[in-house]
Amino acid sequence: MKIAIKGLHDDRYHRPLSLISDLFFEETEVFFENSDNDLADILIIFSVEEVADTFHVQGMLGGDTVQHEKNLTSTDEKERFRLKKQAVSYAFLTLLQNETGIIQKWGILTGIRPTKLLHSKLQKGEEKEKVHQQLREDYLITDEKIALMQEIVDRQLSVVPDLYDLGNEVSIYIGIPFCPTKCAYCTFPAYAINGKQGKVDSFLGGLHHEIKEIGAWLKEKEIKITTVYYGGGTPTSITAQEMDMLYEEMYDAFPDMDRVREVTVEAGRPDTITPEKLEVLKKWNIDRISINPQSYTQETLKAIGRHHTVEETVEKFHLAREMGMNNINMDLIIGLPGEGVEEFDHTLQETEKLMPESLTVHTLSFKRASEMTQNKRKYKVADRNEISRMMDMATEWTREHDYVPYYLYRQKNILGNLENVGYALPGQDSIYNIMIMEEKQTIIGLGCGASSKFVHPTTGKITRFANPKDPKSYNDGFLHYTEEKIRILDELFFGE
Repeated sequence: MKIAIKGLHDDRYHRPLSLISDLFFEETEVFFENSDNDLADILIIFSVEEVADTFHVQGMLGGDTVQHEKNLTSTDEKERFRLKKQAVSYAFLTLLQNETGIIQKWGILTGIRPTKLLHSKLQKGEEKEKVHQQLREDYLITDEKIALMQEIVDRQLSVVPDLYDLGNEVSIYIGIPFCPTKCAYCTFPAYAINGKQGKVDSFLGGLHHEIKEIGAWLKEKEIKITTVYYGGGTPTSITAQEMDMLYEEMYDAFPDMDRVREVTVEAGRPDTITPEKLEVLKKWNIDRISINPQSYTQETLKAIGRHHTVEETVEKFHLAREMGMNNINMDLIIGLPGEGVEEFDHTLQETEKLMPESLTVHTLSFKRASEMTQNKRKYKVADRNEISRMMDMATEWTREHDYVPYYLYRQKNILGNLENVGYALPGQDSIYNIMIMEEKQTIIGLGCGASSKFVHPTTGKITRFANPKDPKSYNDGFLHYTEEKIRILDELFFGE
């Protein structure tokens, strides 16, 4: 689909309007100003005018005209342009909704953290009803999604009542970049572990160094840890002995581990779970893990490159439960290749037999670097309407089984412009998931591909810093990356 846009002479409009176009059409090309109108499937003409402190925008598509305006009350130029961009996006989205008949339930929001927007307004003391009205009128978010946002915010504040006051603490993310195989939809740092023991040994040496040095800094500066999360890759890809040594290092290095609210280890691939590894987790009082089926259809697992069986998922779930894992999360993905309503209904029925403490329902996203995106013709997926039906099924199923939504995030190129939602039974919510999504405190990333997100305790300004994604680069540079993180932490917390 080729869309030509006339009348906007500021390049800063290009990206937001291109993102909105992608919500409606696949493989969209958006042209601005000097494009040939004859090549365009859709031509949209804008007229914008700033009078005093009011910004007027008019958009036309064929015979359809949409007008909108914004009061530019701020003297800050960055804030004034944000409001202008919001007004132009409003008109653009409305024209495309009228043209296609497709209603975007998230309105003009294309960011990945809708609940962060609601949190920020409520934290400033704005009235809930007025905030909802603003989301509805300024952002064009539907009542259904506003209600979901509010339910999640309420749940998060009940789980973490001091959420807004945790800026002086940190959480830790530890990335293990190995998996049995790489899934077709994956863009995380995940290297097939078979035959890579040399790389694993070198990587773990660097990771132990990072843990030791960051732990020493936290102890010296008396900074508390809220949560620790092992992700990847698949953290249970390494051996039981390697896991044991890693957790021992964590307990020796990090301050007050007995006061850390939560330690989670993703054991997402059932084919990595063994009795020996579960014994190690028990030894270190870790009982919160993930075992991720994604689907209960064997043909689907084969198509996406997961080499475990459906039976193995069930078997390892029961094994983990018998060995003391009291808080098990499971991930499901809506819209996997070849799956529709029937297959997803089967997955929900199988999930009902296990009843994990929490459940994250993902909507498939065609991530740019994934094998699935590179070979779209090979991976046929359901259409927008069927994807929406499956999301409705998940919402209804979780409500019937007493799961409550407690976090959500969105992604680019997500099917149906929907969302990923984490559900939990009462008292089983993942605090780390709340912290990473709402960005109220610093997350220190250790290990391969781990991204640190430094949140200023007072201003909330975010600085990002990423470790290399491939083990060799990480092994070559972990000393530098550790020193750099400590430098940023000193400046962040103490202005040094």
